[in-house]
Amino acid sequence: MAEECPGSKLIKDPTPEEINCPWCKQPVEIWTDETRARCRNCGHVVVREMQQSCMDWCVKAKECLGEAYKESGH
Repeated sequence: MAEECPGSKLIKDPTPEEINCPWCKQPVEIWTDETRARCRNCGHVVVREMQQSCMDWCVKAKECLGEAYKESGH
Protein backbone atom coordinates (compact mmCIF):
# COMPACT_ATOMS: atom_id res chain seq x y z
CA MET A 1 0.00 0.00 0.00
CA ALA A 2 1.32 3.44 -0.92
CA GLU A 3 2.11 5.84 1.88
CA GLU A 4 -0.06 8.96 1.93
CA CYS A 5 1.35 12.42 2.40
CA PRO A 6 0.36 13.77 5.83
CA GLY A 7 0.01 17.27 4.34
CA SER A 8 -2.91 16.18 2.16
CA LYS A 9 -5.13 14.83 4.94
CA LEU A 10 -7.02 18.06 5.73
CA ILE A 11 -7.54 18.67 2.01
CA LYS A 12 -8.80 15.18 1.19
CA ASP A 13 -10.75 14.74 4.44
CA PRO A 14 -11.81 18.21 5.66
CA THR A 15 -13.05 18.62 9.21
CA PRO A 16 -15.19 21.33 10.81
CA GLU A 17 -13.64 24.05 12.95
CA GLU A 18 -15.35 26.67 15.08
CA ILE A 19 -14.30 30.30 14.77
CA ASN A 20 -15.94 33.05 16.79
CA CYS A 21 -17.77 35.65 14.73
CA PRO A 22 -15.93 38.99 15.08
CA TRP A 23 -19.27 40.84 15.19
CA CYS A 24 -21.44 38.86 17.61
CA LYS A 25 -18.82 36.50 19.14
CA GLN A 26 -20.95 33.39 18.46
CA PRO A 27 -19.22 30.24 17.13
CA VAL A 28 -19.34 29.74 13.35
CA GLU A 29 -18.55 26.37 11.76
CA ILE A 30 -16.01 26.61 8.93
CA TRP A 31 -14.57 23.48 7.35
CA THR A 32 -10.80 23.19 6.98
CA ASP A 33 -11.09 23.44 3.17
CA GLU A 34 -13.18 26.64 3.28
CA THR A 35 -12.24 30.28 3.78
CA ARG A 36 -15.66 31.72 4.70
CA ALA A 37 -19.03 30.94 6.22
CA ARG A 38 -22.11 32.95 7.17
CA CYS A 39 -22.83 33.45 10.87
CA ARG A 40 -26.22 31.96 11.71
CA ASN A 41 -26.66 34.41 14.56
CA CYS A 42 -26.00 37.81 12.92
CA GLY A 43 -25.71 36.99 9.21
CA HIS A 44 -22.23 38.42 8.65
CA VAL A 45 -19.76 36.49 6.52
CA VAL A 46 -16.87 35.26 8.65
CA VAL A 47 -13.58 34.89 6.79
CA ARG A 48 -10.50 33.09 8.01
CA GLU A 49 -7.03 32.99 6.58
CA MET A 50 -6.13 29.78 4.85
CA GLN A 51 -2.85 28.35 6.03
CA GLN A 52 -0.29 27.36 3.46
CA SER A 53 -0.82 23.81 2.26
CA CYS A 54 1.13 21.28 0.24
CA MET A 55 -0.75 22.53 -2.86
CA ASP A 56 1.30 25.72 -2.65
CA TRP A 57 4.69 24.07 -2.96
CA CYS A 58 4.59 20.33 -3.70
CA VAL A 59 5.29 19.29 -7.30
CA LYS A 60 3.20 16.13 -6.79
CA ALA A 61 0.12 17.94 -5.39
CA LYS A 62 -1.93 17.72 -8.59
CA GLU A 63 -1.32 13.97 -8.84
CA CYS A 64 -1.73 13.33 -5.12
CA LEU A 65 -4.93 15.33 -4.53
CA GLY A 66 -6.78 14.74 -7.81
CA GLU A 67 -10.28 16.29 -7.69
CA ALA A 68 -9.52 18.25 -4.52
CA TYR A 69 -6.69 19.98 -6.40
CA LYS A 70 -8.98 20.91 -9.30
CA GLU A 71 -11.69 22.23 -6.98
CA SER A 72 -9.18 24.41 -5.12
CA GLY A 73 -8.56 26.58 -8.17
CA HIS A 74 -4.82 25.99 -8.21
